[in-house]
Amino acid sequence: MPKPEVDYSLYLVTDSTPAILGNADICEVVEAALKGGVTCVQYRDKTSDTGVLVTTARKLHQITKKYNVPLLVNDRVDVALAIGCEGVHIGQDDLDLPTARRILGEDAIIGVTVSNLLEVEAAAKGGADYLGIGTVFATPTKENTKSIIGIEGLQEILLMIAAEGWPVKTVCIGGINASNVSQVVWQSNGKGKSLDGVAVVSAIMAARDPEAASKELAELVKSPPAFAKAAVTPRQQSRSPKELLSTVPYIIKAVDYQKPLSHNMTNLVVQNFAANVALSVGASPIMANYGEEAKDLASLGAALVINMGTITPEGLANYLKALKAYNDAGQPVVYDPVGAGATAVRRSATRTILGGGYADVIKGNQSEILSCIPGGPIIQQRGVDGGASDTSLSDLALATRELARIRRCVVVMTGKTDLVTAGGAVYAIANGHEYLGMVTGTGCCLGTTISAMVAAHPLDKLAATVTGVLLYDIAAEIAAERADVRGPGSFVPAFLDELYNTRVAAVKGSVDAWLKRANVSVVSLN
Repeated sequence: MPKPEVDYSLYLVTDSTPAILGNADICEVVEAALKGGVTCVQYRDKTSDTGVLVTTARKLHQITKKYNVPLLVNDRVDVALAIGCEGVHIGQDDLDLPTARRILGEDAIIGVTVSNLLEVEAAAKGGADYLGIGTVFATPTKENTKSIIGIEGLQEILLMIAAEGWPVKTVCIGGINASNVSQVVWQSNGKGKSLDGVAVVSAIMAARDPEAASKELAELVKSPPAFAKAAVTPRQQSRSPKELLSTVPYIIKAVDYQKPLSHNMTNLVVQNFAANVALSVGASPIMANYGEEAKDLASLGAALVINMGTITPEGLANYLKALKAYNDAGQPVVYDPVGAGATAVRRSATRTILGGGYADVIKGNQSEILSCIPGGPIIQQRGVDGGASDTSLSDLALATRELARIRRCVVVMTGKTDLVTAGGAVYAIANGHEYLGMVTGTGCCLGTTISAMVAAHPLDKLAATVTGVLLYDIAAEIAAERADVRGPGSFVPAFLDELYNTRVAAVKGSVDAWLKRANVSVVSLN
């Protein structure tokens, strides 16, 4: 029979163990799932003898054929041949792909489990019809999990497939359920290659109502998550500097009028300074590092700042709780991966946070931003501050844009010239003053400022972010020029004054003189 066109969007992998299936009948569960919208079924049973496997697989195939859905058998090519189903799925420790293809023929569907780039290359070049990528999240259904790759590992694999132009289909597996499926599908679809489906085990097989669970998952696969509904549009990504600057007074006024809540999860060193910066720009600050509070705060329209200044296991767990709460509410998140390139612990924490949810804005210095790129260069930092670099501005802009496209967010790379992009034009902002680099916490407090802007103007987060950077940088310039400022110590109170003065001027409609200082251009990229 000719190889069928397969819809992999909701791929069910069965599990017959009592811990998952309980006392339910596997055939009844699978039929209910098919009624609910499952589009592909894999029969997986690692413990039963061959006779039971053949009998059960034959019953399942009769059911899947009624719904015009393919049945694949996990590992056992002999069982697939015995019942004449559409194909098999093989793992890295099962029968090899070339042998499976020779036995089953060119018309059979053969999927292969992969978890790293070498396995992807071998399977794609070897003629696999689809790849089962994982394990994405921790799961109790597989004991031989080689590694948890997270969303970042999933993105790396999809990027490689896109770069090589391989036509292979992809599904991801491992801990996929109703709470994360929309996030996984949306976040993994960053650049050139998107998932063709998600593979689900216990979320359906262990469900009290498999049909209802399947219906919900089928809808969620097609629906963007709450946080994606206000993503930066293609039109917004490529405006001229003049167009962006025209929005600045309005956004500053919006913050003053709304007084949005800026929820900062940050280190003790900068909490007081960050709170005063938030007040100066017109926001209402709250310093709350306990993740359980996040749901209530997000419901108040807050924006979250996750500042990775102090990393502990408890702190990381609280970050993830807060991130999920804000993502579920569709409220903005600003992530500052402080020192992400400094240590293995911080690099791991960065992967965990970016894999645990979505950040609307990622803000960091050169090394921190480069450390956030899946599979990108890891540059060793000295402490939390990125040092000077010989890398050209255009190369840094390309890297910044790459991260924005992969993560589908706004990215700010700070430095002598700040870079801001949402994946289209990369804007260079050549404002600021060297005193900002001489005072602890000024980088952290830029995140606080941006959070106020995106909370007040969430439908244009790129313009809001540019506004935050300009407000911050130009206030620093004006403060440094004051006669009463003689160094970093006297700069701090003057800086807070000028953040406040600029906001007041914007409200009064007299921001033009301040805005004339703005030095914004578009970086020319090849």
